[in-house]
Amino acid sequence: MTVKSICCIGAGYVGGPTMAVIAKNNPHLKITIVDINQARIDAWNDTDVSKLPIYEPGLADIVKETRGKNLFFSTDIDQAIDEAEMIFISVNTPTKTYGKGKGMAADLKYIELCARNIADVAKTDKIVVEKSTLPVRTAEAIKSILHNTGNAINFHILSNPEFLAEGTAVEDLLNPDRVLIGGESEEAIEALAHIYSSWVADDKILRTNLWSSELSKLTANAFLAQRISSINSISELCELTGANVNEVAKAIGMDSRIGSKFLKASVGFGGSCFQKDILNLVYIARSYGLTEVADYWEQVIIMNDHQKRRFSDRLIKTLYNTVSGKKIALLGWAFKKDTNDTRESAAIYVADHLLNEQANITVFDPKVPHTKVQTDLNYLNTRSEAENESGAISVDSAYEATNDAHAIAIMTEWDEFKTYDWKTIYSNMKKPAFIFDGRNILDKAEMEHIGFEYYSIGQ
Repeated sequence: MTVKSICCIGAGYVGGPTMAVIAKNNPHLKITIVDINQARIDAWNDTDVSKLPIYEPGLADIVKETRGKNLFFSTDIDQAIDEAEMIFISVNTPTKTYGKGKGMAADLKYIELCARNIADVAKTDKIVVEKSTLPVRTAEAIKSILHNTGNAINFHILSNPEFLAEGTAVEDLLNPDRVLIGGESEEAIEALAHIYSSWVADDKILRTNLWSSELSKLTANAFLAQRISSINSISELCELTGANVNEVAKAIGMDSRIGSKFLKASVGFGGSCFQKDILNLVYIARSYGLTEVADYWEQVIIMNDHQKRRFSDRLIKTLYNTVSGKKIALLGWAFKKDTNDTRESAAIYVADHLLNEQANITVFDPKVPHTKVQTDLNYLNTRSEAENESGAISVDSAYEATNDAHAIAIMTEWDEFKTYDWKTIYSNMKKPAFIFDGRNILDKAEMEHIGFEYYSIGQ
């Protein structure tokens, strides 16, 4: 099957960067990214590429290079579906907040809506590619909807999960460890493989069956999250025994069987994928009666929740068991550096805990606006929107955030935090001045020399 036009449904953190890189490397393809969110599409089309709805290093340059040539952004979903030979489904698959599987299972309503939309509009054969992270055998549901349209159109379903790390998404796309394509039609698989082969070596393009591809994505995220929770569990032991978690991580990371990646102790992992995918894995295991498997993976989430709670509890205990009326500066709100994504960020839950203790929170993040901070807190439904608005404010600089603060909590490992004039920050804080370094990015000896009471993870 010859592919000349691609439609991607969903202009989010996966669809936007992925299609931009495909467009860059396949100038002969017309690629249209569609979304029902007019404001988001307007942002993608803004002449000022610094205002794109997603911040990823290198993304703005690629969008500027390809937009209007072979990369387009639109809200006309039907037209894009009609014109395309290949359709990527790249919509959100959040954890269910209602009904059966609440709190664990993936909510597939957006996937089903996409499938029904494709079925209604398509007049010619299509290759439909699952790009969203999905439960195993979701393709069955998509096939059922598409193949029951009654109009004799052939739909080929492929699974092509993304393995992007936010903050390095463009680099991950340009130089992937692997590209995974699962499907039942060899012709469809090779059509997609041909697109990737314009910049990815063939030995890095893996062809599998549909179900292996779907499960591989969940498994990859589960393994990565497991490593973070494992080192975080050791960090607590380090604090009580006098060991240094950084030294422990370095020692075990030099073992070639283990490796050094994802062994950075912190306040806990966040992001859109890790927790959601593990909960999904747990739900699937339970649905098949695999209790021990489900319990094993659920412990990764339990450990991560414990680490976030332990961090805020330690802050409260150190500040003489009360933070009521005290100003606490949170440096960082994004779940990691070099992204404006805040989904499941540890900062949200630490702030929520501190607000419950009547602390006054001041937030500074170089890429996250005040409206997003409030949206994240309001989503928890812990208190009224008015209470969140008065309890947590956002400011435009770290120096303003820390002025007259009783304590600083570093929640995101932004590089700029390391370069601040910490002597000036110290002089403008209440004394004793506390730093709780949730990312272990500052030098303990230097901070203590300045005068700070410095607390890190696992030391």
